Amino acid sequence: MSKIGCIVLCFFTTFTYAQKDNAKDAFLEKWNNSKNYLIAIAEAMPEDKYTYAPTEREMNFGEQLLHMRGNMLWLGNTYFSSKGFDRKTLSQNIPEGKQAIINALKKSFDEVYEFVQQTPEEELKETVNFFAGPKSKLQILNLLQDHLTHHRGQIIVYLNLNTIVPPDYSGW
Repeated sequence: MSKIGCIVLCFFTTFTYAQKDNAKDAFLEKWNNSKNYLIAIAEAMPEDKYTYAPTEREMNFGEQLLHMRGNMLWLGNTYFSSKGFDRKTLSQNIPEGKQAIINALKKSFDEVYEFVQQTPEEELKETVNFFAGPKSKLQILNLLQDHLTHHRGQIIVYLNLNTIVPPDYSGW
């Protein structure tokens, strides 16, 4: 993409994002696009490469996806639902195989979407206890997206290292 094309794309996505009525709607739109983008990435990696890791100290491709899922479940259930969260649930019934992992990812995205959709906009201003200190629920939403973006960037590298062309970027 040319430099001018990137500038136009950034302007358009920023302008569109700014047109949302509130932070919650903006997040939900971005969340759905993040879901579709991550699922496309997960589908691009062949199943026999789900155990691929560039180095011993990094999580493999499948582990990265499950880690992202775990973060979604933790933050979504802890801060946006009355269900609460028990970390032990992540070590039970771990999805195995490409399709099971993809299905679990989709379900986690959908759960977070529903939790946030049912959260009143005013509640996003509330401060919650977080291990990094008091944070607003809006900050927790930002963390959900930021964590996902961080690990998604890592697994895009995994695709490239396996000479698999990643899906085109999908922003807002």
